[in-house]
Amino acid sequence: MQQMVEHIYSSQDEIGESPIWSSAEQALYWLDAEGHCVHRLEPKSGDYRRFSSDLALTAIAFCESGGWLTATKEGLYHWDQQFTEQRFLGDPVAAKQSVRFNDAVVDRQGRLWAGTLNEKQLQAADGELFCMTSASRIKAMARGFSVANGISWSPDGTCLYISNMFQHKVEVFAQNTATAELSERRTFISFSEADGMPDGLTVDAQGYLWVALWGGGKVCRYNPQGVLDQTIYLPVANPTRCTFGGPDLTQLYICSAWFGLDDAEKKRQPMAGDLFKVDLSIKGLAEQKCSNLNIN
Repeated sequence: MQQMVEHIYSSQDEIGESPIWSSAEQALYWLDAEGHCVHRLEPKSGDYRRFSSDLALTAIAFCESGGWLTATKEGLYHWDQQFTEQRFLGDPVAAKQSVRFNDAVVDRQGRLWAGTLNEKQLQAADGELFCMTSASRIKAMARGFSVANGISWSPDGTCLYISNMFQHKVEVFAQNTATAELSERRTFISFSEADGMPDGLTVDAQGYLWVALWGGGKVCRYNPQGVLDQTIYLPVANPTRCTFGGPDLTQLYICSAWFGLDDAEKKRQPMAGDLFKVDLSIKGLAEQKCSNLNIN
């Protein structure tokens, strides 16, 4: 049965990305990766705020010592809560032409992981997966991604899932939760051209993986063996990433993008770039905070 999709905010993001739910604030944060801004919405009250940034943010994550960790097109940064003051943390791909950071997520142990891409040749396997093991060390953990995207973990943190976007597959690694080292790399799900490309990922409390399919106009749920469980169809072609929120974490929030659409496609998809919500009987997992950097 098709789930009811609710259109909840007209943000018109060129690339809406990195939705993250604050249980303490009962608010959703997300960004426009091309619009130099972060959105904040309290769904219950409708209260909305917009934070502008002088840097092009591509992902946001909570920092336990306060503020935010972000991936940007110029490297990794720490920001205060209002996105007004920033501290540069590092950019291990600065010397690589056209390569920059993309998605970033915190693992179950509180470490920040971030993927990269070649923005001039998205199909090039120049993407890498990095782990920030301390405030001064950003380590490459895996290579060979044609846009490293959509990072997520099994509930116990022993499996890392990642979208190898332009290779049309989600891969899975075994992860040593103590050291963060990865092993046993394999393809978890392969997608056809008609399916779209795997973008953002999240895992629910049952250990099922949710995949936003760019160009496919849908979000799909897969069991831990990689078998399709259900599909949510959207009124836009390019969903980017989803996350669980709401008082009991049973609301799925989905960002989208109008990037790449021509004028005719934009006219057919007036809600492209907006925020959507689906009420589920399935519970998600709370967002982790990065806890190993001790940034004040």
